[in-house]
Amino acid sequence: MLLAYRKRLISSVVTAALLTLSGHSQAHGLEPVNGLLTPESVVQAADGKLYVSEINEFGKDGDGQIRVIDHGKSSVLVQGLDDPKGLTIIGNDLFVADKSRIWRVPLNQAPAKAEVYIAATEFPQVPQFLNDLAADANSNLYVSDSGDIMGTGKGGAIYKITPQRKLSLVIDGKADPRVLAPNGLLADAKGEHLLIVDFTSGVLYNYDVAGKRLQEVASGFGGGDGIVRQANGTIYVSDWKNGKVYRVDNNKAVLLNEGYQSAADIALSQDDHHLLVPDMKAGVLDVIRLK
Repeated sequence: MLLAYRKRLISSVVTAALLTLSGHSQAHGLEPVNGLLTPESVVQAADGKLYVSEINEFGKDGDGQIRVIDHGKSSVLVQGLDDPKGLTIIGNDLFVADKSRIWRVPLNQAPAKAEVYIAATEFPQVPQFLNDLAADANSNLYVSDSGDIMGTGKGGAIYKITPQRKLSLVIDGKADPRVLAPNGLLADAKGEHLLIVDFTSGVLYNYDVAGKRLQEVASGFGGGDGIVRQANGTIYVSDWKNGKVYRVDNNKAVLLNEGYQSAADIALSQDDHHLLVPDMKAGVLDVIRLK
């Protein structure tokens, strides 16, 4: 009896230790990161690596880069970009929105090299301010052009790019005057609906792509920047202008966290329980634990 009890006790202790180590392993690499060079966007790959776009000096071509953070170790993945912003991963490729073009960085090649995926001349008109990127389950890519975001706050558009690199306009201010400076994007699996947050108006919209209907979901997001949605359906939106992050609850903006200098393009961790927040002006990547 005593021997059996001891075996059960040892087994329980070992199991608890393994669970503790597993918990630390999953959280490892998700601590806040300081000293970044104007971080705008972040994405976590399936292997746990974090990729961060660093604008560095805004408006200075050639000094932008992508940083990779692997289990706490930070290194530069690619250099020589301009003002890299939105990031998304499709398969083994990292896509980067950069001013008026889109880069592709194959992640299964060493050393990594950025190649132009869509040039400025391939758009119907040269983009003014390519910003966020999103992808659906069919490997279609969506990119927002925030237009004259720092001036009139108008002139924005959203484009779709198929895996065959066919580019088409999804919506712009001519089709609907409510589209001012679209920033954050989030596509559903089939690409039938797009969540769009506008930087100028601070309004979150749902766009029915086939029906071409733009419907307001919620408002009050200031300088709306990034959008994510947890597996349970909860939506989070960042406010760059006011340094805040919101949760969308019953079509209302509910404050989740504040105190950032500029909460940029947020992302969810692979475990769906951490919100990654690049504070662009502070040079920090923050981590918020979610329920």
